[in-house]
Amino acid sequence: MSPGRAAGPAIEAFVLGRLHADLYPLQVGVSLDRVETFQRFLGGFAGNVAVGLARLGVRSAVLSGVGDDGLGRYILRTLAEEGVDTSGIRTDPVLRTALTFCELHPPDYFPLTAYRLPTCPDWELRPEDLPLDRIAGSPLLYVGGTALARQPSRSAMFAAMEAHRSADRLDRMTILDLDWRPSYWAHPGAYPGQIGRASRLADVIIGGDSEFAAARLDPERLRRQGVQRVFVKHGADGASLLLPGTTIRVPGTPVTVVNGLGSGDAFAAAIGYGLLGGRPPHDLLRLANLAGAFVAARLACSDAMPTVAELEALAAA
Repeated sequence: MSPGRAAGPAIEAFVLGRLHADLYPLQVGVSLDRVETFQRFLGGFAGNVAVGLARLGVRSAVLSGVGDDGLGRYILRTLAEEGVDTSGIRTDPVLRTALTFCELHPPDYFPLTAYRLPTCPDWELRPEDLPLDRIAGSPLLYVGGTALARQPSRSAMFAAMEAHRSADRLDRMTILDLDWRPSYWAHPGAYPGQIGRASRLADVIIGGDSEFAAARLDPERLRRQGVQRVFVKHGADGASLLLPGTTIRVPGTPVTVVNGLGSGDAFAAAIGYGLLGGRPPHDLLRLANLAGAFVAARLACSDAMPTVAELEALAAA
């Protein structure tokens, strides 16, 4: 394990999933072969959500992996500067840190070129790398579906979920983000089975309409099966929250989209913040929807995550 920040207050949210450096173009509407300049950011489900939580005042930690290289050190330093605990990030002595390029074709086309195959450090996270006692003792555990695409991270994800679910505490919530990236799966047809298994260990499930379809998961059926909260993102049309006995829906927040990547991670981070703060369901859903819109109007993912004051300003506007 790489050294993290000094011991402090107990972690409120662990986030397990992909972690990489993003190289985003500074030219809009240009294919990757014609981009002239890029800007580097911290990226990936785990990094984005953890930073999003930290900016909202939640003590967060990442469970993932980086390489023993300059990009890995950049990621560790950036997370630490944001106040995120990095002690659960494994530094791989051989594999290079994962890297992702994107193209910008607003409002709804942002293709990715990911350098993570055939494997990368976050897919090499093993169950024995995890601080299972600390995970069990935290109120929130986030897991992302991409961790299921390869072993040993698949086993690590299930070990974390089972440890968290075994904790005897009323405020425990395991949050599954569907995080569907078909190009990351050697056999994409395996996704529904693996994510279905994970859904049975989750208290909260988050996904877009197309992600639920890819997972072959029906939000209404998940509610009937006992999932406490099912969040469905509808893009520009807003979002829905399925609770026992009721469904809440909020409309989209009008913004000029710059980069749609990362908005779902901001949505997920705001959910954790709202759950820990005991927000009423409608306020919680509206807050998450605002967070997603805030990031969609900016280039970066992690670097664009909003603070509470910024969300309040957007709400007022």
